[in-house]
Amino acid sequence: MEYQDRIQRVAASQARNSASPSESTPNWAGKFTDSVEQVASNAKSQFMDNLSESSFGKVLRAFNLLPDAQPEGFNFGGASWAQNSEKPADWRVRLSIPPSFASSSILSPLIRTNGLIWPYTPQIYVTHSAAYTPIKPIHSNYPFFAYQNSQVDSFSITGDFFVENSLEGQYWVAAVHFLRSVSKMAYGNTPDQGNPPPVLRLNGYGDYVFKNVPVVVTQFAVEMNQDVDYIFVEGLGEGGTYAPTRSNIQVTVQPIYSRRAVESFSLQNFVNGGYIGKGGGFI
Repeated sequence: MEYQDRIQRVAASQARNSASPSESTPNWAGKFTDSVEQVASNAKSQFMDNLSESSFGKVLRAFNLLPDAQPEGFNFGGASWAQNSEKPADWRVRLSIPPSFASSSILSPLIRTNGLIWPYTPQIYVTHSAAYTPIKPIHSNYPFFAYQNSQVDSFSITGDFFVENSLEGQYWVAAVHFLRSVSKMAYGNTPDQGNPPPVLRLNGYGDYVFKNVPVVVTQFAVEMNQDVDYIFVEGLGEGGTYAPTRSNIQVTVQPIYSRRAVESFSLQNFVNGGYIGKGGGFI
């Protein structure tokens, strides 16, 4: 009897499978699919709600502005470096060449640019200091400070030089030779024997930053890496000269003023901008 019941159940199952194969799949598959869709829908809804209240949503919305979110009514005016000139002023950082160096053929690339120019914007740190001497009375919690002096400290100019052809190589060689020359005095069998290294003029970034500032070179460093290529520079020396395709040149300068210029200094005139463009070079 039990065997007959089992045979009947197997026959009924085979009949259902042959009539409609989808019915052979239990209903749990359909229920599972519905459940997954419902969970996904709920997760999407919750994600969008959180998205509208989070900074992450702001980031996503920043890629495409929402309708009517484009600002309007902005009028941008023109700007120029030199209003009284048809050509814009050259505001690159530059060290002047002393007149006594004008006859040097090695320095001819610098003479054509009216001085040593950093071809790429250099990094400069300028430090101003005011010195005060502490006066420490006995049995006192707080010292008094007496003003001593103010000064502009030495600062460095650091910039990259890239050499991709012979002309740029000649400029790099001229820059290094120039810095070697301006850090030496007139010594030995030299005209004007005994003169110190020359005073240069520093210019850069317009009248109110560096305008004819008198400086002397106190130190310089030239980076010559081992992991860069060196390019052959024609026309310099019998065997030629090689320059690195990428190097860094750092120059330390010290602002220096003559006694006569310091004696005529006026703080009120300095505050009012009276020395701007007048050649004094006070900073």
